[in-house]
Amino acid sequence: MNIDEIYMQLALNKAWEFQGLTYPNPAVGATVTYRGRLVSVEAHQKAGTSHAEVMALLSAYEHISHKKIDFDRYDAAKAHTFLLTLPQNFFSECTIYVTLEPCSHRGKTPSCASLLERLHLLRVVIGTKDPITGHDGGAKRLENVSFGVLEERCKALLEPFLIWQKRAFVLFKLAQTSNGRIGGGYLSSHTSLKHVHQLREVCDTLLIGGNTVRVDRPTLDCRFTEGKAPNVVIYSKSDDLDRDIPLFNIKNREIKIRDSLDFLEEPSFVMVEGGEGMLNALKEKIDWLLIYQTPKLSTNNLTYNTTMNLQFLHQAEKDVDLMIWSRRSGH
Repeated sequence: MNIDEIYMQLALNKAWEFQGLTYPNPAVGATVTYRGRLVSVEAHQKAGTSHAEVMALLSAYEHISHKKIDFDRYDAAKAHTFLLTLPQNFFSECTIYVTLEPCSHRGKTPSCASLLERLHLLRVVIGTKDPITGHDGGAKRLENVSFGVLEERCKALLEPFLIWQKRAFVLFKLAQTSNGRIGGGYLSSHTSLKHVHQLREVCDTLLIGGNTVRVDRPTLDCRFTEGKAPNVVIYSKSDDLDRDIPLFNIKNREIKIRDSLDFLEEPSFVMVEGGEGMLNALKEKIDWLLIYQTPKLSTNNLTYNTTMNLQFLHQAEKDVDLMIWSRRSGH
């Protein structure tokens, strides 16, 4: 790896921490260097809040000036206003690395391209161009731009965003032991469970199978994040489900029972939780799998007894667990 690739990889790693959590926005990471030294690595964390470039520039300001900002860094409008009040040459010895072309449009947050244009950074290094017409073209406003650093990795990070523009992005979440066993209560660490609940909080629909409802009698809420429980679709050929189980007794939740998967044609973010039956039923509909592998061996007989080739995209630790983002190979 050359130095540009090293700094872009740091931005990618940070962005993966928030993959899915930024829905309906893409996951984006940014790194800033000052006089050739790393000063910040940040990412966009939630739709409607400061973008990755802004987060990274605020952290860089704090590092360079040795001063702390006194406002909410997630408030994009305040952050942009603050950065534009700094001396014109404040970031002139800085390079920013960003996984996605800075946005040229103004939406819930101001344009990052216009901000960078006025800050006059030494260089702007971009992983991949913005593929959305109307959002693209931000780089044309900037000087000293380099494109295509770790481009394929940056495109992989962006894939869910591109899919949910046209149909449902289907993410199958599974937890297993190191010898591939499932079942027998919670397998994952509290950190992994909290991450699952964060994803439940932002997805449009949590899709489960009728057998999960009948056998596990789940709640499927967001108690570890104290967030709103997701709306649920139960994929089942028969409506013989016990309405007294916890799943059906969560306030402000919509539950639908469907015997068809046609709703996956609508643009949305759908997370699936289930066992072997759901994995096989959805095999051709799944885009990515999110695997939480716990460092345990188990004699439990339950497993995902199926055949599927995967491509690992990114892995990280969640406490003692290994979390692996993967896509169906050849998909």
